[in-house]
Amino acid sequence: MSSADAKSHATGTGGAYLTVDSIDTYYGDSHILHNLSIEVHEGEVVSLLGRNGVGKTTTLRSIMGLTKPRSGAVTFKGTDITRNDPNDTLRMGIALVPESRVIFPNLTVRENLAVPVQRSNVPPEKQFSVDDIYEMFPRLDERRAQLGSSLSGGEQQMLTIGRSLMTNPDLLMLDEPSEGLAPQIVADVRDIIERISDLGMTIILVEQNVKVAQACADRHYILEKGAVQYEGRIEDLSDERKNELLGVR
Repeated sequence: MSSADAKSHATGTGGAYLTVDSIDTYYGDSHILHNLSIEVHEGEVVSLLGRNGVGKTTTLRSIMGLTKPRSGAVTFKGTDITRNDPNDTLRMGIALVPESRVIFPNLTVRENLAVPVQRSNVPPEKQFSVDDIYEMFPRLDERRAQLGSSLSGGEQQMLTIGRSLMTNPDLLMLDEPSEGLAPQIVADVRDIIERISDLGMTIILVEQNVKVAQACADRHYILEKGAVQYEGRIEDLSDERKNELLGVR
């Protein structure tokens, strides 16, 4: 798929693509998200920032349908998906790249990329192919015959992202893609996110690395205790407020 095709596939009017409206999400009796609301526009990159345990991953899980909100609503492209099964959400065009980098260790890189079922409502000329993924991730091309278990952490992250792209998503959600990676690999992952964004893909990025989020995202939501405490640009925060919310200056 060419860059022009990808951008045509992923972008449109620039309106609200995803709306998370006043959701409350629990794990058992533990109340994790409190009346949380965010909005993501078509073609933009939005980051979710905050200290560990503030609800960033739970927000992605609530959108995906893995941990359903008890109240509030999640709307994608005008359709209420709050109660969707995760597979139905995937078929609608949302893909989640989890922090755990789930791959098939006993399959080769190429076999891992062949596993995802591509959405049937995407024209063939606008679908990602394995060769498109190799072009985007040359390191995976070099290791196409290697087992997933033999890849480095950074290569496994690339494979996880590439496999998610093979589902031809309209919205890609990335959970801590730079976590635990060496600085040079973090830079590679940042470049990958920027390249995917340049194709027109709508992205939600959960990150502990504020510099990566600043480099990649158009807007930021900062969460604290399961609620949005700030929306906007990191540059507009005072050092005192930034340290209070993120622990950085």
